[in-house]
Amino acid sequence: MASKIVRREGSEPTTVRAAIYARVSTLNGSQDPSMQTRELDEYCQRKGWQIHDIYVDNGFSGKKDSRPQLNRMMQDAHERRFDVVVVWRFDRFARSVSHLLRALETFGALGIQFVSLSEQVDTSTPTGKMVFTVLGAVAELERNLIIERVRAGLRHARAKGKRLGRPRKTVDASKVRSLRAAGESWRAIARKTGVSVGTVFAAAQERRDVI
Repeated sequence: MASKIVRREGSEPTTVRAAIYARVSTLNGSQDPSMQTRELDEYCQRKGWQIHDIYVDNGFSGKKDSRPQLNRMMQDAHERRFDVVVVWRFDRFARSVSHLLRALETFGALGIQFVSLSEQVDTSTPTGKMVFTVLGAVAELERNLIIERVRAGLRHARAKGKRLGRPRKTVDASKVRSLRAAGESWRAIARKTGVSVGTVFAAAQERRDVI
C-alpha cells in the first residue's frame, strides 16, 4: 500500500513516519504485545503511514514513567525521527493523566501527532485537540486533589499531636566531650558522630564542661 505523502511548508513532499509503542506488564505469556502491535501496524497501513520503528516494553508496569523502550522512543522523538506516535490505549503508554499530558505537550512542541487507537483520539483533528484540552483540566484537578490530600493528612496528624518534619538528630554529649578533649576539631567530631557541626556545638553548649 502506498505511503501517504504530506507537504511541509518550504519543503518537498515527505512520507508520514509512524512510531508504534506497546507495553505489557507481565512476561508469563498471559499478555502478548503482538496483539497491540498487529492492530497498530494494520492501522498505519490503512492510513498509508511508513512505520519508522516499533517500541515494546515487556514486563514493565504502567506506573513507571521511565522504561527502556519508552525512553528510546522519546529520545528518537527529540531527534525528529518520526511524525506520529501510535498506541493501542492511553494506559499502555502513560502511568497517569499528568504523565500523558506532559508527553503530549512534548510531542506538540516537536510537531509530532499522537494517536490512541482504542480511544479513537488523534491530536491532529479538532476532536483530538479538544480531548487534549480536557486532559489538561483533568491533570490540573488531579494535582490539586493530591495537594489537598497531603494537606488534610498533615492537619489530621497535627490534630492528633504528631510531630511533623524530619526527626531531630541527637548526639552523645559524653562522646563529644571525649573527642574534644582529645583535640579533635568541631568538624571532625561532626563527621565522626554523623551530625552537623551546629548540632555538635549545641550539645557542647548544653554541657559547660566541654572544652
